[in-house]
Amino acid sequence: MKENQKIVIIDYGAGNIQSIKFAIKRLGFEAILSSDAEQIRQADKVIFPGVGEAGSAMKMLRSTGLDELIPKLEQPVLGICLGMQLMCTHSEEGNTTGLGIFDADVKRFDNSVKVPQIGWNQITNLNSHLFDNVKNGEYVYLVHSYYVPECADEIARTEYGVNYSTALHRDNFYGVQFHPEKSSKTGEQILENFLKLDLRN
Repeated sequence: MKENQKIVIIDYGAGNIQSIKFAIKRLGFEAILSSDAEQIRQADKVIFPGVGEAGSAMKMLRSTGLDELIPKLEQPVLGICLGMQLMCTHSEEGNTTGLGIFDADVKRFDNSVKVPQIGWNQITNLNSHLFDNVKNGEYVYLVHSYYVPECADEIARTEYGVNYSTALHRDNFYGVQFHPEKSSKTGEQILENFLKLDLRN
């Protein structure tokens, strides 16, 4: 893991940025917040956060051209919560067209469960270096009303009324529905694993 690697958190007005920055600092690294295309392109790692509503978040991405930039990035990219959902093809939230990185549609939980899902839940069926040193069945923190049904890009699963894909991976792109920055030691390990990924060597 490069000790001086450049970590950029995409800043597009969609929440939870400072808590991610602090979580990275606890691991001994500095992250910068940026919406500048060149800074994002030059980063060793990119984190794509998101809290809020899918339609308005996509409008913010389009207004800055980030909707064109993000799918073309070649370094490891981690989408968190809404960030992961926006990396999918489509979301039922606001009938929103996403970035199309993951071939999956985002659905709303039905009324058989309490919506939103708020709190700790288990991740299982772990299948990625993103989960090195993370035990199957560990608990992570989630806050969401929409989910990604099980799909080919799934690398972790959670059950809440239905089994759904709580983490995704395709090429250099990763996504987690949960908040690693709020998921105690497990989340810290997952963030550290992401920072260890090196796809360009």
